[in-house]
Amino acid sequence: MAQCVQSVQEFIQDSFVPLVAALCSEEAERLTRRNNLSFAELVRPFCRLTSEVHMRDPNNQLHIIKNLKIAVNNIITHPPQPGAIRKLLHDVVSVSQPAEGLVANVITAGDYDLNISDRSVKASVPWYSNWKETLMELNTSTFYSATTPWFESYRECFLQSMPASDHEFLNHYVACMLVVSSSEPDPVEQFLKLSQEQHRIQHSSEYSYPKWFIPNTLKYYVLLHDVSTGEEQRADSIYEEMKQRYGTQGCYLLKINSRVSNRGADEQIPDPWSQYLQKSTIQNQDSYEDYTVVSNKNTDHLISDGIDNEIKDGLSNNFKTHPLQLDHPSGSLDSTDYMKASTSLQDSKKSNSGTPHGACLTLTDHDRIRQFIQEFTFRGLLPHIEKTIRQLNDQLISRKGLSRSLFTATKKWFSGSKVPEKSINELKNTSGLLYPPEAPELQIRKMADLCFLVQHYELAYSCYHTAKKDFLNDQAMLYAAGALEMAAVSAFLQPGAPRPYPAHYMETAIQTYRDICKNMVLAERCVLLSAEILKSQSKYSEAAALLIRLTSEDSDLRSALLLEQAAHCFINMKSPMVRKFAFHMILAGHRFSKAGQKKHALRCYCQAMQVYKGKGWSLAEDHINFTIGRQSFTLRQLDNAVSAFRHILINDSKQPPAQQGAFLREYLYVYKNATQLSPDGPLPQLPLPYINSSATRVFFGHDRRPAEGEKQAATHVSLDQEYDSESSQQWKELEEQVVSVINKGTIPPNFQPTQFCLNRYSDNSKFPLAVVEEPITVEVSFRNPLKVPLLLTDLSLLWKFQPKDFSAKHDGETKGQGTCDEDMVGTEAIAEFLINSEETKVARLKLFPHQTGELHILGVVYNLGSVQGAVSLDGIDPSIGLQAGKFVSNGLSVRGRQDLEIQGPRLNNTKEEKTSIKYGPDRRLDPIITEEMPLLEVFFINFPTGLLCGEIRKAYVEFVNVSKCPLTALKVVSKHPEFFTFGGNTAVLTPLSPSASENCSAYKTVVTDPTSVRTALLSSASSADFGVGTGGSPEVIQVPLPDAVLLPGASVQLPMWLRGPDEEGVHEINFLFYYESIKKHSKMCHRVLRHTAVICTSRSLHIRATVCRSNALGDEEGRGDNMLLFVDVENINTVCSLWFFSSFTEYCPLLEGGRNVFIKDLAS
Repeated sequence: MAQCVQSVQEFIQDSFVPLVAALCSEEAERLTRRNNLSFAELVRPFCRLTSEVHMRDPNNQLHIIKNLKIAVNNIITHPPQPGAIRKLLHDVVSVSQPAEGLVANVITAGDYDLNISDRSVKASVPWYSNWKETLMELNTSTFYSATTPWFESYRECFLQSMPASDHEFLNHYVACMLVVSSSEPDPVEQFLKLSQEQHRIQHSSEYSYPKWFIPNTLKYYVLLHDVSTGEEQRADSIYEEMKQRYGTQGCYLLKINSRVSNRGADEQIPDPWSQYLQKSTIQNQDSYEDYTVVSNKNTDHLISDGIDNEIKDGLSNNFKTHPLQLDHPSGSLDSTDYMKASTSLQDSKKSNSGTPHGACLTLTDHDRIRQFIQEFTFRGLLPHIEKTIRQLNDQLISRKGLSRSLFTATKKWFSGSKVPEKSINELKNTSGLLYPPEAPELQIRKMADLCFLVQHYELAYSCYHTAKKDFLNDQAMLYAAGALEMAAVSAFLQPGAPRPYPAHYMETAIQTYRDICKNMVLAERCVLLSAEILKSQSKYSEAAALLIRLTSEDSDLRSALLLEQAAHCFINMKSPMVRKFAFHMILAGHRFSKAGQKKHALRCYCQAMQVYKGKGWSLAEDHINFTIGRQSFTLRQLDNAVSAFRHILINDSKQPPAQQGAFLREYLYVYKNATQLSPDGPLPQLPLPYINSSATRVFFGHDRRPAEGEKQAATHVSLDQEYDSESSQQWKELEEQVVSVINKGTIPPNFQPTQFCLNRYSDNSKFPLAVVEEPITVEVSFRNPLKVPLLLTDLSLLWKFQPKDFSAKHDGETKGQGTCDEDMVGTEAIAEFLINSEETKVARLKLFPHQTGELHILGVVYNLGSVQGAVSLDGIDPSIGLQAGKFVSNGLSVRGRQDLEIQGPRLNNTKEEKTSIKYGPDRRLDPIITEEMPLLEVFFINFPTGLLCGEIRKAYVEFVNVSKCPLTALKVVSKHPEFFTFGGNTAVLTPLSPSASENCSAYKTVVTDPTSVRTALLSSASSADFGVGTGGSPEVIQVPLPDAVLLPGASVQLPMWLRGPDEEGVHEINFLFYYESIKKHSKMCHRVLRHTAVICTSRSLHIRATVCRSNALGDEEGRGDNMLLFVDVENINTVCSLWFFSSFTEYCPLLEGGRNVFIKDLAS
């Protein structure tokens, strides 16, 4: 049970105090109304005595009364209706909320730091990530006990609003103050009228309410004098006449309103009435059962807290209307009435909060009122009570023939053998039995109640115990239960604790009230008292069981409060039961919600979430977050509602698809309402779908062109290619080689290798370079964690652009502020993007920069919605392209964003970086847009995919400048320069067109020894004849362009001879085409184009022909015209046999790997 501000003794003493009625004349009421107070309200802050009081018991023993409090109320002749009481209790709980800005109450229970305060709404909800650290800061090694002021307010109001009953006298009036103004024409006559009115109310059969303690009620005559306007001499003379008529102990002259209104305007007078007026009666429009709680689809129109100043304790002599009387006893209010009532009560509360109380009273008047209450108590009330106790004691002795006093009687009764008491089940249902007012049993009960009210608990216990036996013997169960209840409380309050607290008395009383008498109000009072007593004895388990036992379906508010207190009992045990605390807080939150107490329901669920969070109970977390979201939405706390539903969706939910779909629809509905409140505000973050930011890839440039017949575009780079670190290193080395050649063997210090595609494996430490008017493609990886499909519409990139001029004149000068103008950067949107259940899917989004500057890609923006017939879409192949309008949304979608936050690589170079956790930058989403550059496209015509080893094939290469800038310095570099050559060794041998056939021989003739014997060697062209090197290192080859420049839109077609590699197999040959712009740029000096050719080579024939002079005789002229031709043919194909056909022999087979030599005499 939560800690209370008062001790249990103070709580019980303040719950049962002597009641004094106040009956005022109209003029007296007018004087008090000058201070915006009734007479009862005027004296209320001063009704607690600050000094001890003494009285004597029937045995003439001195009894000390400490901290006595009395209650002064206006006379109300109609009892409050039960429905109105329920409404009053509802408003009291609704008004009492945790105060903002106070130190949080933190309970440390095991491994949990539980925040039991208003901050728990912020500290325990899932979207508040640093809740534990916050609690530890608030705690600062100090233990704070949990308080629940709403429960204390409810308990106080409940006990004060209990109607008086006939089986007990605790709520009966002991005395009556008759108040008359000194300005009356005849105050004594007015006193006589008020006395007659009080007598008529008490003794006439016309009035059954209020209840009076004894027939001869004490009447105390108060003459009220207005110091500022009245004649003090006249008031003194009237008071002297009153003392002669009523005695000095039966009357009092009270002087008030000493303060002049136009004097001392700046003087600050304390207002002790405000704290009491806030607890006063709240105007009621309808009973609690008549509430119509609007569903979540509409805002709940609950009547808010407010206090009506016009109906505080009734007006003067208005005996017919009780402050809890219903204005509409039959029928209920509709939602319009609720809104009107809520508005009126709020206006009333505002007016009361700004209304000063006691404006005509000075501090001297405060002391006078305090002195008046003390005089009334010392000289009037307590002597009257002492006298009544003696009379009742004497009557009981004379009627029952008892001994001198009940002290000796109870001793005799308790010393003898005890009569066994019957169980509750054996007793008859005689709850309706009524005793006459003069019955001895009621006289004993009356005496016990009087003793209890003046803190004489020992005598009260004796009387209660005696009355309990008489009631049980008569089987008057209602009376018996009341005696048992108060006997238990009296035994507990006895000083020195002579006997243990009889908890079984309370259990019997509760069972009797609830099961036999069917009176839940009295049963609830027993539970409230007993639970507080058990808690003070650290019997939290018994207190929790008692509180839980009284929960029922007849009152959601009572059940909610008791369940909450039971939860606090579990957390305050020596070994805290944290899970039971959380479970009962959930139950309390549910009942609070049914009772219309949305704020308290939200608070309970948030406190329970502190226990369930992060323990793997996903279904419980989903339920709690779903309820938190709904309650927050009802209270128009839309940010909290969105956050709660967001947590349900981002958590790895184990809910079935239908439930996940319901959660998603709730989130979309709440989110849509939240965004409508601030349509011009920034786009909030959406939780779905998940984005794997580290998997984001960025591609600079146009997409690769497809092949057209025999015309094939250069492979270059595309997003469809997988990243290969080895290949990336090779391209980097080729680019460094050509840059080194261009710069005469050195690489510039500001050299930045060209990266067309950036991903998690590439070097993203530098700002990438992009060219104006060329697209930037961002590939974003989405994952749908739900079991229902998600439909994203109008999906595009979110970016920020800073225009800058990078020309040589301005050198990066900023041209304007950062903006998102579409004239600077064009954005391509995807109309519909469907992600099936639990699917990972990538979207490629494009930007088209139109100006130079710095571009920052922030994230993605889209409309999130669900699809109608979501279950049937699970089987759709995600690879199928989406078509506009193909999927039908359910009509509920919200627009939001998700940021792309990429964490760079962890730094591990220096000692400091190794000993700490530091991450480097990742700038793949922050490209620099440079000035326009030429753009080269290369096409290969008739390019073979397979060659024989050493085979020479002719293809054509077409170079096209597709930009608006001329390009120059076109070069190509490859690690296999022996594979290709442009147009042969001399420009003369270059064919004019692809159809030309001249100079296409694959063989060459070399004279080996021209000086001696005429010997010629005919062999195939080797790799050295194609490249300028031998293939050991990359070679940079100049591409022969006309005038060394390729104008915008122009194309050049050149022949290319390819020679099959000498080794069979599959060969990947990389070509890197390098080119520059005629105009020099500060950021980008050159551009490159990549192409990878895949050639499959197989072995073939190797022929070597040798011609030499014949040894035959020469002709008659002596010339040796005969030649010998030696043809060396080798089959290097290891797969099959070949047949060699010759004109000088029929045929000869060449086996695999075989070699033959053919000789023929060549005549001249």
